[in-house]
Order: sequence, then C-alpha cells, then structure tokens
Amino acid sequence: MGVDAVGSGASPVDSRGHLRIDLLGPVRARRGDSPLALGPVRRQAVLAALILRAPAFVTYRQLLDDVWGTEPPGTGHRVLSSYVYALRKTLNGTSAGPVHSVIHGGRGGYRFVPGGARTDLEDLVELVARTKGAKADGDFDAALDHGGRALDLLRGEPLPGLPGPLADTERQRLARQRRTLHQDRAECLVLLGRYPEALDALMAAPLARPHDEPLAALRMRALYGIGRQAEALAVYQEMRRRLLDELGMEPGEELRGVHQAVLRRDHQLLPTRSAGSPASGTPTPDDTQPDKSPSEQRLPDASDHPSGPRPRRNDLPGDTACLVGRERELALLTAPVSAEGVSVVTVDGTAGVGKTALVVRAAWALDDTYPDGCLFVDLHTHGAAHESVGPQRALRRLLRAVRASGDEIPDDLDDVVDLVDLVTAWRAATSALRLLLVVDDARSAEQVRPLLPAGPGSRVLVAGRQHLPGLDADLRLTVEPLGTGEAVGLLRELIGESRADHEPQAALELARRCGGLPLALRIASARLQARPSWTLAFLAGRMSDDARSLGELRAEDRSVEAAFRMSYDQLTPEQRRGFRALGLAPTARFDVLTLAAMLSNSREDAENILEDLVDASLLQQPHPGRYRLHDLVRAHARRLATEAPEEAAAARTAVLHLYTAAGRIASDWGPEGFSTGSDGTGGSPFPTWREASAWLKAAGGELVDVVAYAAAAGQFDHACRIAEALVDHLVHEGRFHECRAALELALPCADMAADRRMSSSLRNCMGMVDIYQGRFRQAHTWFTEARRHACGHDDLRNQARTVAGMGAAEWMLGGIEDAVAHLSEAVELATRLGDGWLTGIALCNLGAIRSQQGRHEQALEHYTVAVAIAERNGRPRTISNALCFAADAHLALGRHTEATDLLRRAVELAREAEDLPLHAASLSRLATAEHVQGSLRSAVDIHHEALSTLTQSASTWLEMEVRIRLGNTYAAAGRRAEARHEFRTALSLPGAGDHPRQNGMARDGLRGDDVRCPPEENI
Repeated sequence: MGVDAVGSGASPVDSRGHLRIDLLGPVRARRGDSPLALGPVRRQAVLAALILRAPAFVTYRQLLDDVWGTEPPGTGHRVLSSYVYALRKTLNGTSAGPVHSVIHGGRGGYRFVPGGARTDLEDLVELVARTKGAKADGDFDAALDHGGRALDLLRGEPLPGLPGPLADTERQRLARQRRTLHQDRAECLVLLGRYPEALDALMAAPLARPHDEPLAALRMRALYGIGRQAEALAVYQEMRRRLLDELGMEPGEELRGVHQAVLRRDHQLLPTRSAGSPASGTPTPDDTQPDKSPSEQRLPDASDHPSGPRPRRNDLPGDTACLVGRERELALLTAPVSAEGVSVVTVDGTAGVGKTALVVRAAWALDDTYPDGCLFVDLHTHGAAHESVGPQRALRRLLRAVRASGDEIPDDLDDVVDLVDLVTAWRAATSALRLLLVVDDARSAEQVRPLLPAGPGSRVLVAGRQHLPGLDADLRLTVEPLGTGEAVGLLRELIGESRADHEPQAALELARRCGGLPLALRIASARLQARPSWTLAFLAGRMSDDARSLGELRAEDRSVEAAFRMSYDQLTPEQRRGFRALGLAPTARFDVLTLAAMLSNSREDAENILEDLVDASLLQQPHPGRYRLHDLVRAHARRLATEAPEEAAAARTAVLHLYTAAGRIASDWGPEGFSTGSDGTGGSPFPTWREASAWLKAAGGELVDVVAYAAAAGQFDHACRIAEALVDHLVHEGRFHECRAALELALPCADMAADRRMSSSLRNCMGMVDIYQGRFRQAHTWFTEARRHACGHDDLRNQARTVAGMGAAEWMLGGIEDAVAHLSEAVELATRLGDGWLTGIALCNLGAIRSQQGRHEQALEHYTVAVAIAERNGRPRTISNALCFAADAHLALGRHTEATDLLRRAVELAREAEDLPLHAASLSRLATAEHVQGSLRSAVDIHHEALSTLTQSASTWLEMEVRIRLGNTYAAAGRRAEARHEFRTALSLPGAGDHPRQNGMARDGLRGDDVRCPPEENI
C-alpha cells in the first residue's frame, strides 16, 4: 500500500520546496525540509487567523478583533502591515514576487491564498471526512485507521500560547473534535466486537464532560460485551445519580435504552461474542436464564393478549425541532413511575406556553419503554365546536388503535352506544397492556377519566390550559413562560445565532416583548424569516405598545391573541367581566380586594373569579393571595375592556378610589385631614389604619405605578389625590425616592385637575419630603411656592401646613424668630380646624426650639400637650414621635429615669407602627439616655441596633446623627479609634456636606470636643 499525502504527516511535495504550515501543535512553517522562523507569538497569531479564515478576505477590524480582542493596539491597524510584511518575507519563496505571495493584500484587509501552503488542518479535515464515510459505509476497520491517524494529529495542544479570541475558539473546537474522534473510535471497536480494546480506549480517555451520556452508553456496551453486566449497570446508576444531583434531570433516551437492554440481556441490541467465541461467563441467547427479580421481569404485552401478536402502535405527532429551557420539566415528566398502577401527570399553562410540545417531547423520550404502544388523542377543547372530541368519540379512536381491527366498533354507533359500555370495553382491552397515552387540550377531569387505560405500568400525560383538580394525578406541572435568557436562546435557535447575536440588545428586547411565550417567539421569528430586510430592533419597535404587540404576533392562521380569545370564550359571563376588569388594574400584581372594588362585588365572589381564572391559566398566582396577568394576556384583557367603555370607566374609577382611600386611612393625617375628594373614602373596605397600611405595604414598589396609570388615563384629580395620600405611608417606610417620583408624576396633573387645591398641596408634600430628608433649603423653596399657588383658594388646612413647613425649614436654617412666628400661626390654624396631627407636630417643633434656647420647662409644656393630642388620635407613630421630644426635655432637665421610660415606650410604638426611620431615631435617643446614666456598653449596643434598622434609602442626616451619638459613646468609653471611625463615616456619607449642623458635630468629635446632638426636628 502506498503512503498518501494525508497519512504521512508531511506532503511529498515538501521535499521539492513547497510550503507547509502546522497549527495543531506549536505553530511551525517549513519550505521543503527547511524550517522557517515565524517570529513572536502575536505575528504567529495573525498568520493563524488568516489561515483559519481562508479563503475569506479578512478586514483589518476583524484581524484586530481576532488577535487582540477588546484591547486593540494603540497604533490601530497600522501594526498589521508590519506583521504581514515580515510574514511575507518569511513565507514567500526566493523567486516569488508580491503577486505570487501566499498573503494577498486588498483595500482594508488581507487574504491567505488557498493552495498557497499545505496545512495540518487540511489533513485533519480530510481524515475526519474519511472516518465518517467509512463508518457510514460499515467499514469499521477503515474508520479506525483514518480516525487513529486523525487523533495522532491532535496529540498536542493546538495553537499553544497564541493570544486572541479566535485562537481560543479554535482550541475549543478542536478539543470537541478530539472528543468526537475518541467516541467514534470506541464505537467502532464495540461494533467490531473488540470490547477489551474499546474499554481500554474509553478508560484511557477520561470523560472531559462528566455528563457525557453517549460515552457512558459505550462503556456499558463494552462492559456487557466482555460479560461484566453488573459493572455496566453500575455505570448507568452512577451517571443517573450525577445527572439528577447536578442537573436535576433523568438520563436521555439512548442511555436508558442501553440500560434496559443490559437489564433484559437483549442480544439483538447488544451483540456479544457468543456468535463467535463467547467470553467466559457471557450469556448466550440460548442460555436458560435464572429466575428474575420483580424489577427484571417482563411486563405483559400484546403478545399475551388473546387476540394474538400485533404491530406496535405509535400515534405520537412529530417532535418539535426547538425546545429550549424545559430540562427540569422534561426530567419530571420522564422520571420512572411505579409498574403496579397507572401513572397520571397533568401539564397546564397559558395558551402558547408550549404544553403540547413539552408532552410530545417527553412522550418520544419514553417511547421505547412502553412495548404496547404510544397513543395520542387531541380533545380540541379550544378549537371550533365541530372539532371538539368528546369522551365517546375519543374512546372509539383509542379502541381501534389497540385492537387488531376496528370492525367491532363501527362509526355509526355514536348515538346508541352508552359511555359506560365504551369505558368497560376500553378497560378490558387495555388491562394486559402497558401503554403511554397523551391526552391533549383537555378542559375537565370528566373528559379525561373515561380515557385512562387499565394496564399496570401505563402512563398518561394530560395537557391543557385548565387546571384539573378533580383528576387524581401523581404530578401536576404548570408550565411557565420562559425566562429572558431562555427566550433569547429560543430566538437564536429559530432565526439563527448569527442574526440574533448581531443585535444582542434588540434580541433581549424582543424576547421581553414576547413575554417569554414560545408561541409569540415563534410567530415573531416567522415574521423575521419572511422579511430578511427587517432587523430585530425594527420588529421590537413595532411592538412598542400593548395593542401593537398583539397585532404583530400574527402569522397566517396563527395568532397569540386568537389563542387567548379561545380561553376567554370558555369563561362564564361573570368570569369574562372579571377578566376584562383585571386588564385595567393599575399594578402588575393585585389581590382580591382590587377586583372586588372594580366589580363592586364581595371579597368571596371576587376570590372565586380569580381562582377560576387561575384554573383557566389566564391568571398567574406568584404568591398566595397575589395575582398577576402575563404581559400579553394583560394586553388582550385591556383590549377587551375597551369594547365596553362604560364598564371600563366604572372599574377604573373604583380602583383609583380604592388607592385614595387606602392612602388617606393609612396616613397619620386620617381621612379628615384631606380637604377635598372625600368620596374616595366612602364605603372603604379598610376598618382601621392598620389594614390600610398593610394593604399598601403588600403593593410594594408598585404604588408609583398607580399614579402613573391615573395620569396616563387622564384621571388628573385621581393622580394628584393618590400621590398626596401616599406621602405619609412612603416617607415613614423610608421610601423617599418612590414618594418623590409619585409627586413628580402628579405635579403636571395639578394644572389640569378640577381640584384647584392640588397645585399648592403637592408642593407642600414635596417640602415635607425634603424636611424628612434634611434638605431644608429646598423644602423652604417648595413651601414658598405652595403659598404662592394657594393664592385665591380659601383652604385653611393647606395654609396651616404651608406655614408649619416654612417654620420647620426656617428653624433648621437658623431663622429662629420667623420659625416661631410661623409655627405659632400653624398651631392656631390647626387648633381651629381640629387637626390634631398638625397641631401636635407644630407644638413639637416649637418645643424643640425652646429646648435649643435652654427653656426646657416651656418646651416640656408644648410636648405634654402634643403627647395628649397624639394619645387621643391613637396612632402609634404620632405618639412615639411626641414621646421622643418629651424625653429630650426630661434628659435636659436631668430626669433620666423619666426620659428612659418614655423612650422605651416610644421604641415599642415605632416598632408597632413599622416606621423604620422613627424606630432608628427613638433607639438612638434611648441609647443616649443610657449613655448619660453611665450604661455605656448598653448604649453602644442600642446605637448599633438603631444603625441596623436604617435602610439604604434612609436620610443622610438621620444616619449622621446616629453615628455621631455612637461616636460620642465610644469616646466616653475611651474607645477613641472606634469613635473616630464613626465620625469619619458620618462625614463620608453621600450628601453629608448638605447638613452643616451634623457636619460640624462630626468634625468636633474628630477633634476630641464634647458633642451634644440637638433634638431631632420634625414637621
């Protein structure tokens, strides 16, 4: 046999002066027998990139990306010309001119000339092709020969030390190529019956991937071939354990098939050397097998049936090509089940989520484990009326499928054969069969129960939009929309990786617009495939709002909205009304109370509707008592709502009234503290402020969305009133950013609102937020604007809040006399109005000014009145706030025990009110009381508790005060390093420079001066 160019490892033409370049080991070049010096690794990387991309023309930009990646050289593409010049000088023959160079230049790049040199990469490609061809032809000896020489070429690391992304990618590709060749070699040895060699090859090449099922299957076949059945089974058990523990999934179809064959000693699937010279201990087909354990005994199949053997039936529809992100679900659906009974699994989910594709994929994976057939019946519950398949019709189809002939059950017996008779016949026919049955598009348990087969070990997979609580099932699986990453992965599969990866951000946006719904993604992909000129960004832009999203997700007879409409059409009239109303909910998540308000129904009736919609897979329930609509389902519900405008207007108004009422009742101001819009609290479902506060808290970060919703709907009065009502709730939770965002959304609406009070009131609210955050100059500006906008409106309550706010801001800015005048005016107005909350707050601020002036007894008089008013009001937050001020006066007067008692009560009330800023402030005051009484260790612990109470959104000045107080305590305890740390931390907080008083105290602390924190200001 002659030696060919590929097999020799060096071309015969090399000796005649031809050029050869090797890349599968260290990058080398030679002309004939003479080695060529290629220079530094970066130059070698440029040569490798040109060869790897040959015969394509490679632009400067591409070369820079391939070799330098994200860190191109400062000289840009000019560095390439020097590299290429040196490479040409080395590689070109002595007589070759520029025209005959192996590297051609062009405008903006270079190209490696095909045929200009022989490379070991070409040798590898040819050998791999020959290996595959020989294996496909059944010539396993030739495949072993070609594959062995290919592996010889891949002995070392390819492109070692070469920098750049392209070299990394090529190394990974060649590593995969090496694994594939090893696998092919082992498989050929198994097929040739050379089991010991196959096992040696598999053991000598450890699995690079711990979950490589094909190699595990080959190892099992090799072990079985030399009579080591127990070890083969142990390989399966180890792989299955690893897959379950690390990936949460069962082995795939191939490995399970080999496992079953080893268990059953199936010599047709696993031929042994028994046909020739069997190994010692290797069973042959004629061996008499010992008694088997129950797990190894064959279950009855069709051959045991009185009607005799029959062809195995498989009615499953074709498997979908792309199924992404369903590994966990597939593992659950294909998990082993008991061989003693009939296993039933239900799979539900919203329209278009991919339920049918999932169960069909699972059924195909289970196909070979059901010897008597795989049956499929589509009940067409959500199709046209004439397509619907009732239990009788379905049973006739199934009976024909399992019987040798359909003559016993003629088509014309639909009206005369009773369902009970058909069920009896079906159970008798399947009693000795082990079947896999897939029931698609089921709507009720009543549809499915008659179809259940009777044979032990049978399995039934039921798919449908409706939950089936009335059906006894071993597993209930709800299929959720794909996550964003998985949705992008499906999009890449459908339109091609290169097209999706060319626009990564647009792909992400398109996946979001489709809401992770496989049907939507498939339709969007079909539109992109049909319109090659469209970019992903263009389609995403066309889906920029709800209405357009649904309009774009339509392709011929497929439509996302049509799929939703089929589910909607199955609802009762009351359920349809509830579904339409939910499309108008102002937040993504909602509860029973929201729907009850929108429908003017009781909570019980609203909850029944919500749960029915969950069962219909039109509504999701991410947490007990909280519901949400998928984005596309919500768009469909909103579109349906527009078809009944009067009903929609009533529902929208009712839900906005609900949020207004909740905010006002939860507020310390109380419903009576709002001058206008009292209809928002009429018939409120919140008996006390506690229920209202808890309801708002459950809404989380979506409260701002309610204001935005009202503004977008043109409900300007509602937008303003809700933003105003939410201020107290949000600031006392420390959610200042959300509070400010809501007010900023509402402010433009004030000019268009019928309630003329709102322009002034919302500015008062902005000033209050700034006061709470210690931004006193900005607060004063807001209160000044509020006074200007109040001109011409006789609203004493709003006027009282304006002057109280101005007084608090002026005090903190140093204007003591103006502050006292404004706060005194506020007390007079608030008392006349009977506004206990505002009276108490203004008195506390007046008292703090008197304390600052050293007039502590007078301050205590103000605080005592404020505490009494708060006690009558009954709100724990208000009482706690007043108690803190009173305790400050007692401390200043040396009444430490009285101060400590008041502060302990204030801490408990703040905790009860769940007011985090007030809780932190009251704890810090209590720590100060412990400090002055000499309990420094206790004071440090309480200060740290106060710091742990603060959230990231807490105001800077409050954290500064707590840290300054803690620093003072550390200093008093002689712990100067820790004291300096707290003072420095206070000065380093964001915006610390905006608080000169606290700034000065922290600097005094660093200098070692005694620091006394002033009482905490409030409004």
